Amino acid sequence: MSISGNQIREKYLQFMKDNGHAIVPSAALVPENDPTTLFTGSGMQPLVPYLMGEEHPKGTRIADSQKCFRAEDIEEVGDLSHTTFFEMLGNWSLGDYFKKEQIPWIAQFYLDEVGLNPEKFYVTAFIGDQAAGVPKDTEAAEIWQAVLAQKGVSNGIADMGSADEAAKRGMQDGERIFYYNADENWWSRAGVPENMPIGEIGGGDSEMFYDFGTEHDPKFGEHCHPACDCGRFMEVGNSVFMEYIKTENGFDKLPAQNVDFGGGLERIAAAAINSPDVYKVDLLWNVIEQIQTLSGKQYEENTHAFRVITDHIRGAVFMIGDGVLPGNSEQGYFVRRLLRRSVRFADILEVPHGEFKNIANSVIETYKDHYPNLDEKRVEIANAISTEEEQFRKTIEKGLKQFHKIEVQIHVQSKKVDGKTVVDKEAGAVAKKAISAQNAFDLFTTYGFPIELTEEIATEKGLIVDRAGFEKLMEEHRTKSRAGAEQKFKGGLADSSEIVVQYHTATHLMLAALRHFLGEHVHQAGSNITGERLRFDFTHPQKVERETLDKIEQWVNDKIQNPGEVTIEMMSKIEAEADPSVEGSFWDRYPDEVKVYTMKTADGSVVSRELCGGPHIEHLSEITGTFKIKKEESSSAGVRRIKAVLLED
Repeated sequence: MSISGNQIREKYLQFMKDNGHAIVPSAALVPENDPTTLFTGSGMQPLVPYLMGEEHPKGTRIADSQKCFRAEDIEEVGDLSHTTFFEMLGNWSLGDYFKKEQIPWIAQFYLDEVGLNPEKFYVTAFIGDQAAGVPKDTEAAEIWQAVLAQKGVSNGIADMGSADEAAKRGMQDGERIFYYNADENWWSRAGVPENMPIGEIGGGDSEMFYDFGTEHDPKFGEHCHPACDCGRFMEVGNSVFMEYIKTENGFDKLPAQNVDFGGGLERIAAAAINSPDVYKVDLLWNVIEQIQTLSGKQYEENTHAFRVITDHIRGAVFMIGDGVLPGNSEQGYFVRRLLRRSVRFADILEVPHGEFKNIANSVIETYKDHYPNLDEKRVEIANAISTEEEQFRKTIEKGLKQFHKIEVQIHVQSKKVDGKTVVDKEAGAVAKKAISAQNAFDLFTTYGFPIELTEEIATEKGLIVDRAGFEKLMEEHRTKSRAGAEQKFKGGLADSSEIVVQYHTATHLMLAALRHFLGEHVHQAGSNITGERLRFDFTHPQKVERETLDKIEQWVNDKIQNPGEVTIEMMSKIEAEADPSVEGSFWDRYPDEVKVYTMKTADGSVVSRELCGGPHIEHLSEITGTFKIKKEESSSAGVRRIKAVLLED
């Protein structure tokens, strides 16, 4: 019997624990205090502050299985490997062990614990960058040679260079370790070495691939190789070795070197069953079997529709489980989009109406042991999904009526030209018997019709859709939306610069002061912090008079002028929520284990003890300037907003 996805996850966490790693829970899908992204999209994202030098409260060896969501992959779902939601197994060394420990460990896990066939296992390493002065990573390649020799398989090394060069060269007999350039085997937040600013850290990486042995598709290049996109090879893990910092003179070795490993759970599980189709792993197949039962159809009859429904319902379940409900903006928009796309494909499979809650239950049953919050929120998740399905079906009815009006209008226009196709050559435009770009756009924005649904109905009616024009209007719409988003109130921190971190810490002091003078009903309702000011929303039913604001100001400044340390401790969310001394908001967004920050004055008195996931200073003396409240106003019903600054002394 093959190993299951849940077993792989548990084996990995136990394996890393046995090798001295602290196992931390997954962060939420919605990152806290990070306005640069809507979702946690990679396993390393929650660990970036620690990779950049912040001390992790659990030590220097960390491992987890991180929930991830990539909204940009929604349209790609339907092929063998793309999913919007996925889990990333990860382990990190924060200035502790390095290549000689990481490579043998990860090889042992993949080849012994999971049981992957070493004959189908291939690896890569960084070829070096002569212009940047970064040498070839011969150390990683030589360690892999020794590891693979112990497994009794070939271990030849070859230079590939770029992916294009690799496609021309191909692989030779006995080669299993391949050097690629920075486009394939280098990591930094800024990309390849030449793009990195002074002070940025990065390093070469070593990726692992599984060979499914499928026939090479020559449209991806003359010859196949591990980094080829034809589907024969699948990347199943990557160890990043952060050992360099860019300086004015090139690259220097970091005094404390880090390891960042990530391996997609679904991909590892697919390799374990020797299937390039990740939807055949048990984590997803359990859901597909439920859809087969509900639809009376088989997966192989329409793999695209099965995959979309399976992926999208799973993603929606996890996001709702993390407190994100379907809506029209930000994260909620993507939950809504997932569910509405699922409706379209469910109708293609003739899944009975109202069955999404049962599909959601199959997701929960699969994951409930590792993610108990899904089981705890089972009813809430089912209700949210059922309500969205029902509402969209009503919307579809209205949209179909609008579609009929458009259809009638098209036929009236076509009669005026004797039914002949008329094309506006200058615009490269579309025939009279076509749904115009504007009509398709209106069907999407007003009635929630995905463009695919409009095209499908149009085909049934003998019409076509101006897809190119629609995409142009959508891009204009996105541009306007992005511009508008820059002006609206957004949650989180602008960045992690020193002054922003000072403002963030001062915000904690201000909340403590608000609760001191207004009462314990006051909680955070949102924040936006830049290097110039802070904006803070809090629960309070009425205007705060200037006299009270002055007292709040003075209270905060007293703490800044009598500074003490800021400490951090990790504790279970259950323990933190039960502790009356811990203030917190948005509890649903936090993992099972949370950070609690405690701020003290010089005499050791605790002035703030609060749940938070963002960066903070280490001592209140690091706050420079005088705290000043510039404005207090209404934000919404029962919520007030304060704007404040730190004035230079």
